[in-house]
Amino acid sequence: MTPDDYCAQKAAASGSSFYYSFRFLEQDRRRAITALYAFCREVDDIADEVTDANVARAKLGWWRTEIASLFSGHPTHPVTKALEPATKSFGVDASRLNEIIDGMEMDLSKKRYRDWPELRLYCHRVAGVVGQLSAGIFGYTNPKTRDYAEHLGLAFQMTNIIRDVGEDVRRDRVYLPQEDLEKFGVTIEDLLAARQTPAFAQLMAFETERAQDLYETAFANLVAEDRRAQRAGLIMSAIYRTLLDEIAHDGYLVLKQRTSLTPIRKLWLAWKTWVKG
Repeated sequence: MTPDDYCAQKAAASGSSFYYSFRFLEQDRRRAITALYAFCREVDDIADEVTDANVARAKLGWWRTEIASLFSGHPTHPVTKALEPATKSFGVDASRLNEIIDGMEMDLSKKRYRDWPELRLYCHRVAGVVGQLSAGIFGYTNPKTRDYAEHLGLAFQMTNIIRDVGEDVRRDRVYLPQEDLEKFGVTIEDLLAARQTPAFAQLMAFETERAQDLYETAFANLVAEDRRAQRAGLIMSAIYRTLLDEIAHDGYLVLKQRTSLTPIRKLWLAWKTWVKG
């Protein structure tokens, strides 16, 4: 199995919506973004699946060493081998790869977030930085597109947080800011007991509005000359905003179920967005 095959298998096995946006890219960009996504899966799986925090930190530390090996010209892992061409062609850099690991390390030590600025830092590290790297792989000419990509990454992460509230709280992780819970009178006990109260619905509507504002800020920073190159991100936004609409339409039942779109619907949204340009 080649490094590219390994990364493609990692991306396909995840079932993520990101996979649908990759399919329309030209080959070198598709390989690069697939390798970046595989890197994110590798380090995210450590934070999510390794139960011993010390072991998880050690594994993430190994990845920091592997990033150093990548940029010294001696990668050893299939993912870093596949990423190597992107470091030369598309501006994938060590500092931002390490910043993604910074975000994963937050998951090992933080189970609660005090307010939006604190959560925003986490979202920046695990998603905004990925957005910036992705924009470089897709290609852009105007620096404003970096702001577009950053805010789009934040919007995607907020969408994930909204979708996964129930799943996360069962793993003792609450990403919803504590000040927001207090504002709407929702307790951690309510989340653990999966109480679908009117107050919880109001809280989720508030978080959904925050996510939608991030999408709108992203689009406001996407200039016309870069729109076509950034269509892969627009595909993702079409899928994720449709998901948000479904969650709201279902009455924010995220404590008891995980809302998702069917593969055929994702593919339809991807194709429609790509053709629209």
